[in-house]
Amino acid sequence: MVDLDAAVGFVVAHGDAVDRARLSRLRTGAPVPPDLLDAAEVGQTLDGGWPALLGGDVPSIDATCFRLAELDDLGALGRPAARHALDWLAARQLPDGGWDEDPRLAGSAPEWATPGDPEARLYLSANAAYWLSVAGRDARAAGPLDHRVGGAYAGVVQAAAQALAGQLAPDGSWPSFLAAGWLSAAVLHRQQLYYESARIQAVLAERIPKLSPADVAALAATLRRVEVGEEQWVLVSARRRLAETQRSDGGWDSDDGHQFDVHTTLTAIRACRPIGPVLPPGSPSAPMGSPVTPPGSPVVRRARPVPPTDDEPGTW
Repeated sequence: MVDLDAAVGFVVAHGDAVDRARLSRLRTGAPVPPDLLDAAEVGQTLDGGWPALLGGDVPSIDATCFRLAELDDLGALGRPAARHALDWLAARQLPDGGWDEDPRLAGSAPEWATPGDPEARLYLSANAAYWLSVAGRDARAAGPLDHRVGGAYAGVVQAAAQALAGQLAPDGSWPSFLAAGWLSAAVLHRQQLYYESARIQAVLAERIPKLSPADVAALAATLRRVEVGEEQWVLVSARRRLAETQRSDGGWDSDDGHQFDVHTTLTAIRACRPIGPVLPPGSPSAPMGSPVTPPGSPVVRRARPVPPTDDEPGTW
């Protein structure tokens, strides 16, 4: 079994203030101080997205989705910054239901975000559709709340799901990066395209024994976020793999250097934490113990880790 107490201790010991705030909210639902939320939102462009490069002014779909993932842990998807970002993502959808990076990023974009590349487009489309799926119900800025899956962005997400399903091969594989698989499976599951989602999950389950801890944590956290059942074989296999790869200090190795080990460990906690009612901080039966948020290092926002591929990843 995964040792969640040891994982918590690793994040407390090595994470920054935002990391510890994410941890506390994951464990107990503890509110995040406004100054930390402001720090997590820093750098947003006027268009609504976040740039991939520090100090950049061209918003990136990939970087924006990464920032939304962090804001999700902080309970900030209903704040104006996230709503503005979701509106921007919805407005960037292409007529075929997918997404592509801005051509101005061609000179600096890595392979998984290269403008015009079919594999990158599928990954970006799955990523954008995923966040519009899970956050849409709280995002009213784009128009009246729609009670279909995706909320205000139901039409956008439905078109994206059809485009993603159309990319699947008969054996359930997909012509893109590994992460595009579990993101697509999550989007399709939320759209009640269960057969298509299950085909992808079967492929992922076969690969899990050879995947890195970071890949497995991201896969499991993504599927659990859209309420794929814990009893599904892909998630059972993921928990087993995470238990096998957890280090003695409680953390897990990132694929992108030890500076991202805390990020990987937080993702693993999100993937494995018990699901149930959030109890007040300090409650004897609060999930994973009582919150620990000692002062730490200054808040420094980081570049996103790269998405998993079958090749050696680069940097963004």
